Amino acid sequence: MQRNRLGCLSATGILAALITALFIAGYAYARGGLMYNPGPLSTRGGQTLGGVTSHAEMGGDCKACHTAPWESATMADRCAVCHTSIAQQMRDVATMHGTLMHNNPNLGCRHCHPEHRGADAALTVMDDATFPHEVVGFSLKGHQLTDSRQPFTCDDCHHGDVSKFAMDSCDACHRQRDVGFMTAHTISFGSACLDCHDGADRLGKNFDHNAFAFKITGKHIGVACVQCHINARGLGDFTTTLQDCNSCHRKDEPHEGRFGSDCSKCHTADGWTPAKFDHNLAAFKLEGRHADLTCESCHANNQFKGTPADCFSCHQQDDAHNGQFGTDCSACHDPSSWDHVNFDHNRSKFPLTGAHAGLACEKCHSSGQFAGLSTACASCHSDPVFHAGMFGLDCVGCHTTDNWFARYNGPHPGIADEGGSGVNHGGGTCRDCHTQTLKAATCTKCHKGNPEGGGGGEGGGHD
Repeated sequence: MQRNRLGCLSATGILAALITALFIAGYAYARGGLMYNPGPLSTRGGQTLGGVTSHAEMGGDCKACHTAPWESATMADRCAVCHTSIAQQMRDVATMHGTLMHNNPNLGCRHCHPEHRGADAALTVMDDATFPHEVVGFSLKGHQLTDSRQPFTCDDCHHGDVSKFAMDSCDACHRQRDVGFMTAHTISFGSACLDCHDGADRLGKNFDHNAFAFKITGKHIGVACVQCHINARGLGDFTTTLQDCNSCHRKDEPHEGRFGSDCSKCHTADGWTPAKFDHNLAAFKLEGRHADLTCESCHANNQFKGTPADCFSCHQQDDAHNGQFGTDCSACHDPSSWDHVNFDHNRSKFPLTGAHAGLACEKCHSSGQFAGLSTACASCHSDPVFHAGMFGLDCVGCHTTDNWFARYNGPHPGIADEGGSGVNHGGGTCRDCHTQTLKAATCTKCHKGNPEGGGGGEGGGHD
């Protein structure tokens, strides 16, 4: 009778299968897992890390990157052994890799850096991660959709290699939107777009110049950037642009530097005219009648700096004194009016005292003559008949400016007291005795008992 055979499940078959499995496992272990390799490693070189410059140089050392199922380490740990700087970044949320790990805790190195895709394959692919583009200094907030309303892809700007930026991608895309603007913009500011633009339109259509020290007002509104930011090729060139008026408007300055370079003292951004110059900031203050004059009244032929500041230069034709008082009008007059005269006569050779103090100028200067006028009393006060020509023109010998009543202090001929000084007669006036003229005298006004004329006639006196 024939026995049933177990075939491969026989003891011999099972033993053969185990031997084969062990042989395959041993071979795989010996070959480092190459028999399960999904594809070649990248040959793209870089800096030397772990003794190699590319993954391909590791050959069949699979365990350099891969871990066994029973190990606690992960493939990310294997990456950190060589890529120490990246491992440090992953612990700092302020860095690109740190931000990625913070936003995607389950994200591993291989999600962005796959391998075994061929010798020339890129080692960075962002398909499986939302990349925080802001960490590299360029926001994607303004680049969500293309002009054709399609979502942007990495290749639109990186052209197959996310580690590099295609410098012509900005121009190629934006030229489709406005070729005229891009042509002019490139000529003015160059083609290095990232030197100024960060993707958030900080220097684009939403840029607010009024948030900076130089406000855009008046005639400056609508002026092209390049008119002030000439040859700007980077953000630094914009921030260092001079903000004073003269830097841009020197060619428009008609004053030839006579007023300095601070245009804002007279002008505003609303226009060159009307100008508002504060003349009180100058050496010559505008006061009185000068306050309402037009600039041309003094500044003929557009001459400003160096214009004479003395009165006579403008008012020579108004000088009623014909130059007799010189050219310093301010010695007597002020800007309020020509009639407002404030001449201090006491500073002259003829001080005004006594009865002279309140006199009008015309009382002495009746002919309009001032300089060179005689100061002798007789020039105004002619010798009276009463003097009978006895004293000449020396009025001050007997008179003062307080009044005309004379006090004769010298020895009096023909009159003497006990001591011979005439003191007893010193309390009277000349007219007490000389009632008609000084040549004749009478004693009877005081001495009633004496015969009139006892004192003698013309030229007579006391015995």
